[in-house]
Amino acid sequence: MRRFMIVFLVILLTGCARADLPVAPMSGVPTPTAPPVRPTDAPLPPLAAAPSVSTDAAAFTEYEQQLIALYRRASQAVVSLDVVVDQSASLPPGHPPITPDGPTGQGSGFLYDDQGHIITNHHVVNGALQIQVRFANGATVIADLVGSDPDSDLAVIRVTSLPEGITPLPLGDSQAVQVGQTAVAIGSPFGEQNTLTVGVISGLGRALRGRTSLAGSFSIPNVIQTDAAINPGNSGGPLLNLRGEVIGINTAIAVSLGGRDFEGVGYAVPAQTIARVAPALIREGRYDHPWLGVSMTTIDTLFANRFGLPINRGVMVGSVQPNSPAAQAGLRGGTTTETYRGLPVQIGGDIILACNGIPIFSSDQLIGLLDQFTVGDRVTLTLQRGNQQLEVEVTLAARP
Repeated sequence: MRRFMIVFLVILLTGCARADLPVAPMSGVPTPTAPPVRPTDAPLPPLAAAPSVSTDAAAFTEYEQQLIALYRRASQAVVSLDVVVDQSASLPPGHPPITPDGPTGQGSGFLYDDQGHIITNHHVVNGALQIQVRFANGATVIADLVGSDPDSDLAVIRVTSLPEGITPLPLGDSQAVQVGQTAVAIGSPFGEQNTLTVGVISGLGRALRGRTSLAGSFSIPNVIQTDAAINPGNSGGPLLNLRGEVIGINTAIAVSLGGRDFEGVGYAVPAQTIARVAPALIREGRYDHPWLGVSMTTIDTLFANRFGLPINRGVMVGSVQPNSPAAQAGLRGGTTTETYRGLPVQIGGDIILACNGIPIFSSDQLIGLLDQFTVGDRVTLTLQRGNQQLEVEVTLAARP
C-alpha cells in the first residue's frame, strides 16, 4: 500500500508538470490559442565585480580616523567595574543575612592619575563590599574605595597595580563645551566592555535631582546633556571630546515611565566638578559643598502675573533653614502657601535677582553659580523685598 501511494504521488506530480501530454478536448469548449512566439531577449551586460573593502587608513574619512585613534588611545584607560553590594539593608527585619556569591552590580570608570586612582559614580559603588576592576586587556584586580560624594554622584577608587602602558585620561575644560560639538562616550553598557558611542552635546546647565536629607532636597548642577547612547553599565565612564579629553562622567539617562533603556537624553557630571571634588576625595575621603540654606521657586512672567509680583524673573525664597547662612544673613521666606500647577508654593519671601552681580533667572542657575564657590566664601545677593531692592552678604557654609 505504501509503495502504491509513492508511485501514485510521482505520477500525479509528473502529470502536473508535463504540459505536453495529449488531453482530449472537452465537448463544446474551444481549444485555447497558443501565445505568439516572442523573440529571444538580448542578454544582460556582465556585472562588474564588487570592489573589495580596504582596511587601509586612506579608506576612512578624516572624522572616522579621529574616532578610531581616539578609541585606541582612550579605551586603555577606561575600566569595567564588577561590584558586590551589601544587600542586607533591603531584607525584611529578622531575615538571615545573604552573602552574595558574585557581582550584584556593574559600571564603568576611568584612570584619573598614575597613582591608580579611578573615577566612577557614587551610585555605582555605594554599599559595595568588593569592587573588581577589569582593564581593557582583560586583567582584573580588586580596588579599594577612597572616597565618595553623593551630592555630585562621584567616587574615587584605587588599585595597587596597573597594566603596562596605560596612561590616565586628561580632564578637559567643560566650561568651554558648546552645544552641537561632538561627544564620545566609552563604557560598558549591559556589561559589554569598552563600547564607543557618538553623539553631540545637546544641552548645558542642566540639574539632576540628588539626595534628600533633613536639610532638604539637593540637585547636581551644571550637568551636560548628550544624545550619545548611554545605557545601564555606562555609569562612571567618560564623556570625551574629539581630542580625547574628559568633559564629563556619564551619570544618568532620561527614561519614560516604567522604562530603563536609553531614549536619546543622557546626562554627565561636568569635568569642572570632577576637578574640584576628586582631589578632596583623595585627600579627605569627602567633599563639602557650599550651602545657602533656602528652598526656592523659579519666577517667570506667568508666575509673576498669577501672584501679582513686582518683577518677572529671579527665584523666590520659600523657606529658610534655621541657623543656615541665609538665616544668619537675614533672608526672609514665604508668608503664605498657594497652589501653582497643582503644587504648593510659598509666596511673600525675598526674590533673589542676582549673585555677585550676575542676573538670576532660575533656581538651577543659582545653584550652579553657588556650586563654583567653596565653603567659607562670601557672596553678595541682590534681593527684591516688597517694592525695594537691597544687597546682602552671605558666608557659605558646608552642606549638612
